[in-house]
Amino acid sequence: MEALRSARLRPEIEIEPTRPPQRLAPHAYAVEAAVVDGEEDLADGRLVLLHDPDGHEAWKGTFRLVTLVRAELEPEMAADPLLPEVCWSWLTGAMEARGLAYGEASGTVTMAGSHYFGGLADRRPATQIEIRASWTPREGLGGVPDTGAHLAAWCDLLCQIAGLPPVPADQATGAAGTVSGAGIVSLPQRRGPQQA
Repeated sequence: MEALRSARLRPEIEIEPTRPPQRLAPHAYAVEAAVVDGEEDLADGRLVLLHDPDGHEAWKGTFRLVTLVRAELEPEMAADPLLPEVCWSWLTGAMEARGLAYGEASGTVTMAGSHYFGGLADRRPATQIEIRASWTPREGLGGVPDTGAHLAAWCDLLCQIAGLPPVPADQATGAAGTVSGAGIVSLPQRRGPQQA
């Protein structure tokens, strides 16, 4: 938990602890984050760290990270049939770019479109993309994974789905060191998730 609290993140990320789910594991810690540009949220998400000292057969370990990440897209972007695969590769690529070992990754990428009618007809159509995923961070020294580095990789994903360009290699430092932006394609800047 201390590594999650002390990780160095991009200045566009606003992050705070939130109440974790109670029944998924004996121990849990959660954070919520948003990528913010002025007053606008470009993307938001939640990351939950689960720990079961007895291990969990499906996790193949004693720790598990669970996430939800979402952002609003321009409607024409949702027409790309490869977008779900690309978004999933951003998750795995963010961890690989930081040299993180993980296993048992699973999840979904969902796109949902909204068209407005009647009293709401003046609103533009909206498309939201959502990534729900979980993975087992491999345990390092002392049997504890580098959760700060996994948080930094998760924030890289959050920034990517928000459409921010990668941070240059000489500026991207985190718990796992320097990260290169080479080979990363980001979505164009877009509107943030609609507020309830």
